[in-house]
Amino acid sequence: MTSTDSPQTTDGAQTAVPAKTPAKDPFDLPDVSGLVVGVLGGTGPQGKGLAFRLAKAGQKVIIGSRAADRAQAAAEELGHGVEGADNAETARRSDIVIVAVPWDGHGKTLESLREELAGKLVVDCVNPLGFDKKGAYALKPEEGSAAEQAAALLPDSRVTAAFHHLSAVLLQDPEIEEIDTDVMVLGEERADVEIVQALANRIPGMRGIFSGRLRNAHQVESLVANLISVNRRYKAHAGLRLTDV
Repeated sequence: MTSTDSPQTTDGAQTAVPAKTPAKDPFDLPDVSGLVVGVLGGTGPQGKGLAFRLAKAGQKVIIGSRAADRAQAAAEELGHGVEGADNAETARRSDIVIVAVPWDGHGKTLESLREELAGKLVVDCVNPLGFDKKGAYALKPEEGSAAEQAAALLPDSRVTAAFHHLSAVLLQDPEIEEIDTDVMVLGEERADVEIVQALANRIPGMRGIFSGRLRNAHQVESLVANLISVNRRYKAHAGLRLTDV
């Protein structure tokens, strides 16, 4: 009887079965400590808070603004080695660029920086929202989401989406040591997503969690409208925790 342990060639010789490659540990993330992070919209509440937390964790951070002097003033206020520059210089000097500009200036800002952002890893954290007397509500861009608009406008960049659900108040509060929240990270390339996850993990209390491709960004961006409602009702600064991960 022929053994079934190994397959045979036509002449009866046995061939070795290659060992199955073990699945990659999803929590095995790259070292991003040496990367320069630029924050477009770094003088606004969200961008300034992210810049502060990342710089405090030891990341090299440059904050960008349309006006270099405004960015420099904000950088001096933040300390921790943060530098300020205009948006174009910030994009050129950074390895990772976080987009934290207001939604109404999102498309125009990215379109103007297409050349400077070519080849860069771009992290879009913009939430397209509207507000009326009933509160916040989600807007749906023509492209599907802010992140997908960024991808359409920046064909030579590697676009991801993350950092949507963070409280600017908590991020900027120097008395708070840890930000107790998970960061949902979306993107097309696993390597890019893992870099952003690792960046989120640099901030004490945070975890970066893969949450799908960019086509799923709309509902992630939209959830901020619900969090705003939660925060107003309960006088809180709610974030997200994903269970069983």
